[in-house]
Amino acid sequence: MRLARRLPLTRQVLADQLETATPARMEFVDRWMNAEIESREASKRARLPGQAGFPAARELDGYDWQNVRMPADRQRSGLESLGFLDGPEDVAVFGPAGAGRTHLAIASGRKACRQGVPVRFHTAAGLVMRLLRANTEGKLDRELQAIAKARMIVIDELGYVPIDEEGSRLLFQVVANAYETQSIVYTTNIESGGWGRVFGDP
Repeated sequence: MRLARRLPLTRQVLADQLETATPARMEFVDRWMNAEIESREASKRARLPGQAGFPAARELDGYDWQNVRMPADRQRSGLESLGFLDGPEDVAVFGPAGAGRTHLAIASGRKACRQGVPVRFHTAAGLVMRLLRANTEGKLDRELQAIAKARMIVIDELGYVPIDEEGSRLLFQVVANAYETQSIVYTTNIESGGWGRVFGDP
């Protein structure tokens, strides 16, 4: 245990030792390595929900699907299984206040975290303010890099607060950076054809 605290494993040294290892030693190393990988994955899955910034704990098990309508070429199972992350594809959850949009977005994000997927949750207004502040402080690149580490980004309440030209440009940069590399889940009360009113530029 004392030695383990001092040294991470070096692959070449390990390979050299394994050349002369007995079957029993090989079995021990195999069990050890797999236990270490499982432990690290479990620790990561436990950390991810806290790092995501969810405002509440919501789960898909408690979600009311009764009033949800899906596009003809999409199924509920694809959303529940997080299949959109494989594309990666974006998801827009549209509806009036009280329809459960944020619940669905948080629950999907928490499930993703349990599967080891890094997620970041932001309200649209909060994300724009964060980007504007980072830009003013000369830290925009660092902020964008932090956002890029997530495989799933939730942008909640898009359309509740109008976004000025600079904020729109910065938010567009997040969306453009995510293209074909990350999934964005938007929740909004405005149909996509009306998003120009939010950004001030159709």
